[in-house]
Amino acid sequence: MGGVTIDPLSVNRRNWDARAGIHAASSFYRDRDASFWFAPFEWQTLGDVRDRDVVHLQCHLGTETVEFARRGARAVGLDFSAESVRHARELAGGTVEYVCADVYDAREALTGRTFDIVYTGKGALCYLPDLDRWARVIADLLRPGGLLYLVEFHPLLHALGPTPPPGVDPDLLVLHDDYLEGRGAQRRDSVHTYTDGPDLTTDTTAYEWRHGLGEVVNALLAAGLRITGLTETDTLPWPRWPGMVRTDDGWWRLPPTAPIIPVLYGLAATRPAA
Repeated sequence: MGGVTIDPLSVNRRNWDARAGIHAASSFYRDRDASFWFAPFEWQTLGDVRDRDVVHLQCHLGTETVEFARRGARAVGLDFSAESVRHARELAGGTVEYVCADVYDAREALTGRTFDIVYTGKGALCYLPDLDRWARVIADLLRPGGLLYLVEFHPLLHALGPTPPPGVDPDLLVLHDDYLEGRGAQRRDSVHTYTDGPDLTTDTTAYEWRHGLGEVVNALLAAGLRITGLTETDTLPWPRWPGMVRTDDGWWRLPPTAPIIPVLYGLAATRPAA
């Protein structure tokens, strides 16, 4: 008798459905204005978004989607978790459009609409097994001359691991996970959801895929996009290591005595005009 076939994406959807209510009730999300989630350098690339059509892919609770709408954009958020979308609609008070769909099905779910800006990231790509397919979806969603802005946790941050191994000083920068792809889906099982809310009691398993910067860039180039900028930064919106210090804008970086390493990056790409 054959074993049970596991669909990692379905497992991830259930995991994010389980997380959504905990996240929506947490001070991690509720006590912060939507503008907090953008690094200052992001707006230097995004510019004035008034009257522009913006889609935020893998939006979870739609924090960044709300900020786009506040700045005058016609913003749409898309996420595969029905519970995340439900809470996003409640948190936005009905002022933002949200669509529940897998990112790979975004073209169909958005009924062929195209956008001036596709925005995504901050913990999104690690849940996608196929970046080439993702990049083709991006290209189809963009109007000629449109901008993709990807702001994502740096693969070096992932390689340092979400939590230190047992017995290791939590402030030490120790490589204990992959930077590059190659191992396929990596199974994680954790009751912690990264917020201050209670632990998960069900659906604690999730699957992640590692993607190096080269893989991301090459996928976008293969889809016909033109890379126009890459920013690497040493700041995060949460303290990954206990010894991190708060910046003037409320984010976090390693102390001056630590190495300066990239933990977040912003990548801009455009669809060439016809």
